[in-house]
Amino acid sequence: MAKQNIASLSVDALLRLRDDIGSVLSQRAEALKKQLASLGADYGESRRGPKKRKSLAGRKVAPKYRDPKSNMTWAGRGARPVWMREAMKQGKKPEDFLIVRPAKKTRRKK
Repeated sequence: MAKQNIASLSVDALLRLRDDIGSVLSQRAEALKKQLASLGADYGESRRGPKKRKSLAGRKVAPKYRDPKSNMTWAGRGARPVWMREAMKQGKKPEDFLIVRPAKKTRRKK
């Protein structure tokens, strides 16, 4: 195939070229699928299915730190809030902002 300057082609010629490329790609994909099938029936397929989302992104978390002045909270995820950064510059520690949670009640075994 002779080299063509794509910029000089007309819109109709570009559309034909796009269709030709698409058909060649689909033919090659079919050939590859046949090769995989000849290697083994389930060679190219995953038995497990889609992977489950294990990330904690987007899930709500109970707040871990509280600003005593403004009563704003922070869960400890993401960027440190401005109120905490400013207080830490003044010498406070993150432990000073921890929210005290009551201990969970546990059942005694008889």
